[in-house]
Amino acid sequence: MSFPDLTTDRLVLRHWSPEEAAAVVADERRPHWAADFPAPGERMIAGLLTRDPDRPHGHFQVIERETGLTVGGIGLKLPAVDGALEFGYGIVPSRRCRGYTTEAVRALVAFARTLPGVTEVFATVDPANVPSVRVLQKAGLRHTGSVPADEVTLHRYVAG
Repeated sequence: MSFPDLTTDRLVLRHWSPEEAAAVVADERRPHWAADFPAPGERMIAGLLTRDPDRPHGHFQVIERETGLTVGGIGLKLPAVDGALEFGYGIVPSRRCRGYTTEAVRALVAFARTLPGVTEVFATVDPANVPSVRVLQKAGLRHTGSVPADEVTLHRYVAG
């Protein structure tokens, strides 16, 4: 399963290709990656994608349109469970505080709502991660409760 590119004013969200995932896992540098890409979250996603290449996935690389550089990742945790679809994201440190994450979240949420059977789109976040909480709030998600996790309680934010 492949998804279309999602384009915003400043970004392109491009479905991870097997070649890009393999390059991350092999620790190869690509000229179209920001100097601090991949971050640990993208390394984890690339590992998942290369271990199970036939499994459908909803992970996208975040590409800065102005430079063409890959600056992060955002993804849907497929499949949806009882109509609810979770997502996660990360932008490399060199591109933070520019509104990219909020822009990417808005685009991904809008796309996720178009998928068959999806009735809810949500993210969970450690409440101590104030920048991530602000991203979700600015993207229009609302806090709807808490979810116990391994060592912390996460807050659940749902797209309105």
